[in-house]
Amino acid sequence: MKKLNILLIIALLTGAFTFTGCEDEDDKAVPVNDFIWKGLNLYYLWKAEVPELADDRFSSQAALNSYLEGFSSPQSLFNSLLYQRNVVDRWSVLVPDFRVLENSLQGVYKSNGVEFGLVYKNPNSGEIFGYVRYILPGSDAASKDIQRGDIFYAVNGTPLTETNYQDLLNNDSYTLNLADYDGGNITPNGDTVSLTKMEYAENPIYTVNVIQESSRTIGYIMYNGFFSEYDSQLNDAFGQLASAGVTDLVLDLRYNSGGAVRTATRLASMITGQFTGQLFAKYRWNDRLQNYYESNNPGVLEEKFVSQASGVGSFNSLQLNKVYILTTRSTASASELVINCLSPYIDVVTVGTKTTGKNVASVTLYDSPDFTKNNRDGSHRYAMQPIVSKLVNKENFGEYTDGLLPDIEVPENYGNLGVLGDKNEPLLAAAIADITSQGRPGWNIPQKEHRYFKDSKKMHRFGSEMYIEEFPEGSQVLIKDLQ
Repeated sequence: MKKLNILLIIALLTGAFTFTGCEDEDDKAVPVNDFIWKGLNLYYLWKAEVPELADDRFSSQAALNSYLEGFSSPQSLFNSLLYQRNVVDRWSVLVPDFRVLENSLQGVYKSNGVEFGLVYKNPNSGEIFGYVRYILPGSDAASKDIQRGDIFYAVNGTPLTETNYQDLLNNDSYTLNLADYDGGNITPNGDTVSLTKMEYAENPIYTVNVIQESSRTIGYIMYNGFFSEYDSQLNDAFGQLASAGVTDLVLDLRYNSGGAVRTATRLASMITGQFTGQLFAKYRWNDRLQNYYESNNPGVLEEKFVSQASGVGSFNSLQLNKVYILTTRSTASASELVINCLSPYIDVVTVGTKTTGKNVASVTLYDSPDFTKNNRDGSHRYAMQPIVSKLVNKENFGEYTDGLLPDIEVPENYGNLGVLGDKNEPLLAAAIADITSQGRPGWNIPQKEHRYFKDSKKMHRFGSEMYIEEFPEGSQVLIKDLQ
């Protein structure tokens, strides 16, 4: 995405507020609250639906200050300005320390190394259990007796429920109580494993394999997060597949809850390569921003397929006309963007279960004159990650808030999850069977289906973000008054 130029930033900011006669008022009388209101007033996607964010809501800075002083905390103000919080807007966040936010958006967070899913034991019960999806290399769990497919029903001896799971699993240290999965029943087996969290940087490229099946050379990548710091390693993985002469690709996004839009564009470009310069995705902002960009800088409304990138080099593109993507309810945001925006160009076959349904993107706003990190107010570390844009594909489709349905439905079997990257792992086996025209495997059908509840990544505060990295960077101008 093109960086906004200085004149564009100035025009947007100076046109953002309709205050009159307030030049001498103190716009830092309520410093963090002032930043929150003005940032949301300018960028928030659902601004038109929130009367308190209207441009003419306050006649002066003094009137705004009086309003802002009525809130007990920055968080209470922020929450009050979100559109149908936790219903429509389930993702906008305010953080007291931007450093935690920045780390999380690049896959750096506290973890004991167990990435897990949580599901309901029974349809009408609040009891839940966890299953281990994968273990992070080099983590505490990697040295313990715990692995993919293990089941846990309690923490420190307390059975998990939909109301206590956060209190139990958010602690830095705890002991998991393990169980057997017996035809859909969870039977405690007396085994335990004690785990401790530490700061961990996750490499999202978890597994890269080449599988020879019949006459097909099938590449497999398990990719667990769109973290731009690993784009070079992602390109190397595609280089490995290109060197092997793969004829087909299975991209495993079943546990990928999202990340950077730019990285999603690059991944799509590596899968293909024949569409360089063509439209990948389009942004839709709030009405004022959308109208301004359409008139003055329409280039910022588009993401295009690319063939190279700074720090990455030329892409090892596979030139494919078809791709298989593995999905679950944990497949979200940037993962869904890849599926939706590749579909007008190539055949995208999804295998697994329905995705999350997140079609909107956020951006980090700092308390500075132009909301970038430059000249940030040093009196606090608050930052916002509000939803600012919806993304649609070439055909203007982006309505999938209920999730994207799979082409080949294969629920995970908690009694036999299989080995990731192995050709017999159920979801991968289903993709391979379709690639080789063998038909869907009839084995390993779950004895009981369990309703999805949560997963370890979505328990992270920023676990399912789709975000824009370069916007609104590009402005170095100190704007004295936001009028």
